[in-house]
Amino acid sequence: MEGGFFSGQLLIAMPGISDPRFERALILICAHDEEHAMGLALNRPIGGLTVPDLLERLEIKSTIKLPPDLVLMGGPVERERGFVLHTSDYHGEHSIEVGADFALTATREVLEAMATHNGAPSRSLLALGYAGWGAGQLENEIKQNVWLTCEPDEDLIFAHDYDRKWGRALTKLGVDPERLSSAAGRA
Repeated sequence: MEGGFFSGQLLIAMPGISDPRFERALILICAHDEEHAMGLALNRPIGGLTVPDLLERLEIKSTIKLPPDLVLMGGPVERERGFVLHTSDYHGEHSIEVGADFALTATREVLEAMATHNGAPSRSLLALGYAGWGAGQLENEIKQNVWLTCEPDEDLIFAHDYDRKWGRALTKLGVDPERLSSAAGRA
């Protein structure tokens, strides 16, 4: 966490989160400052929609055989807008850094690179929409124990075991997901 902001950190939804859209969510915070926060959910695949399917719909010709990676629902805001979260070995003109190891690009240029492997990132995921917070909102939710935070790692971000990512992130913190309760107590 740099300067009190959570850019580049993972958010792990606590049980009992009041918004069902974020139940068991794992979100990478891509941008965070005093005015807003923006992140992508990493464990919400859109059933039946693959990256090759989406590229075909966008009329982006692939010169390689792309794996049938699922497109993710990045969040409830601007669900028709696409974002590519990728390793920092790719950097387009409009890419923004997300911590030291990752970047986010929301232009056609990165999709074209992915379809040809001509300078493409070594690992990436494609998400539609994003999760957003207003000034101070994310900080308040973290203080209220709505979210836990942890450092990201490449495997957790890009792995395809979507239904296990939330539990894997908790385990990374030393928390047993089976013992986690939505009830709060006081000492």
